[in-house]
Amino acid sequence: MPLIRAEPFDFAFDPDSIGLVVIDMQRDFVEPGGFGASLGNDVALLRAIIPTTRRLIDGFRAAGLPVIHTRECHRADLSDLPPAKRNRGNPALRIGDPGPMGRILIAGEPGADIIPELYPIEGETVIDKPGKGAFYATSFAQVLAEKGLRQLIFAGVTTEVCVQTTMREANDRGYDCLLATDATESYFPAFKQAAIDMIRAQGAIVGWTAPTDDILGALA
Repeated sequence: MPLIRAEPFDFAFDPDSIGLVVIDMQRDFVEPGGFGASLGNDVALLRAIIPTTRRLIDGFRAAGLPVIHTRECHRADLSDLPPAKRNRGNPALRIGDPGPMGRILIAGEPGADIIPELYPIEGETVIDKPGKGAFYATSFAQVLAEKGLRQLIFAGVTTEVCVQTTMREANDRGYDCLLATDATESYFPAFKQAAIDMIRAQGAIVGWTAPTDDILGALA
């Protein structure tokens, strides 16, 4: 089997069962004036990974391998939004409130959509998820099974929340997971590094990590 140079050791992969999962590269998280910025975060940190994430997506597309995108968003009537989530913290805007790009994190609103630079092409799956992880209350598991995927490369935001949550959920379900370290980011650099350290600790307890160039080199 081909190998990706990775930490804590090389990642052996099957080209017939590997796919890319791009987590929550949405306007509300990544663009100025969105929900992330309303919480006082510097979205420039997240925007810095856009070119690398695009190269990773393009590499999977060129290899004819599946690319799956996720969006964290809720129904317009908020029936899938627990009060414990909506009322957390003290943001200037809450989920469902009117914002600069439509209602915050509501399905179908401009701010909940994926940024133009990384927009899905025809045929790519988009999973709308109401939680941090992509498996909860979605068709993600069914999509992976239908595509025959058992190994997942991860990119997107934020590293320590939705990305790591989905990786842990996937690991519990028997998937081999690898995080592209330069195609993921957090509003808090220390949190990103801590998440990476936790993911690959104890012999890849959650998964592997590798830079995009090593992933693309192996695919080529």
